[in-house]
Amino acid sequence: MRYFSGLTTTQFALFVALAAVLLVLYPSLLTAASSAIGIGALSRNLISRFRNYSTNTTTLSPAIPTMAASSNIDFLQSLKDLPATPERIPVFFFAHGSPILAFPPHMAAGMGDMAAYQGSTGVLADFLKAFGSTLLEKYNPKGIVVFSAHWETHGTRLVSDYKENPLLMDYFGFPPELYQLKFKSKGDSKLAQRVVDLYKENGLKARLTDEKEARGEDGRGFEGPGLDHGVFVPFRIMFGEEFTSIPIVQVSIDSSLDPEKNWQAGKAVAKLREEGILVLSGGLTAHNLRDRSSFSPATAKPIHKEFDSALHQAVSVDDAALRKKAMCELPRHPGFRASHPREDHFVPLYVAAGAGEGGEVRTVMNHYGIPTFAFGL
Repeated sequence: MRYFSGLTTTQFALFVALAAVLLVLYPSLLTAASSAIGIGALSRNLISRFRNYSTNTTTLSPAIPTMAASSNIDFLQSLKDLPATPERIPVFFFAHGSPILAFPPHMAAGMGDMAAYQGSTGVLADFLKAFGSTLLEKYNPKGIVVFSAHWETHGTRLVSDYKENPLLMDYFGFPPELYQLKFKSKGDSKLAQRVVDLYKENGLKARLTDEKEARGEDGRGFEGPGLDHGVFVPFRIMFGEEFTSIPIVQVSIDSSLDPEKNWQAGKAVAKLREEGILVLSGGLTAHNLRDRSSFSPATAKPIHKEFDSALHQAVSVDDAALRKKAMCELPRHPGFRASHPREDHFVPLYVAAGAGEGGEVRTVMNHYGIPTFAFGL
């Protein structure tokens, strides 16, 4: 701090603000400098966190009416009540959780309400176990196409074309055990190409990406291909650590994070539902790393819960056109930014809604921040 002793408080604040801007715009400068002094891994973690905290400039409107928070539904009964329609499989938005889902209980001790709620022994893990088995039993899918909050591309959708799906452990600063997780699964070139063809038929750009092309930065210290943790962390709970009976193909979301563009990205692959393919889109409806209280109903603030209620109200609108309008207005809710400083974990909801547009919507799980919705029933 001796380097700043001659600065006034205002000058120091301006210096910090400028440094933050440079960190976001020119991360390579920080990486190079920090590598020189032996803290390269730390700088990569900081860059990742700053990028996550960046926001788009959505303008907040006056409060959208909300309904009172309802009690949690019995998700086991909801799963049982889903119609078995393998000829036209519903599309699901689901809560993919975080790496904490993979923490063994001894590692989660002391992490408080978030771990108790979204950890390996929490209600989200319990739901995912039942969810995975229900999907296989009711729909007997030929393959899975999955979207995740953790893969964004600009302009062109990328579609994974892996023979055996590698894992991209795109998280930083966790214990060594989190980098030894296993999830064995396979891809399918024919299914991946079908996704690309559907996008092109709908006037959207798309291409395949294989094991030779890096798609992200890995917490183990390299850039690589693979399914990100928004896929393999929940899938290993849903389907087990070895799941090779049917292929899994991942598709990127649009980095604009625009509701309409991502809605159309989902709509473009809707035909897969009638071809025996299960379409899943994972995110979270409360994701604010600057305010960890947002991750659990035990600690969430009233504004978080008001937004959660508005979300359920919008998704439950019966008329398809009015439902879309209500859902696309959610980023203008006063509580949206408190729950989502950046929209990345929310827009997978629009992908699922687009792919299941026109049919009935059903809430399968309504727990705060981690709901699952079935579209296109």
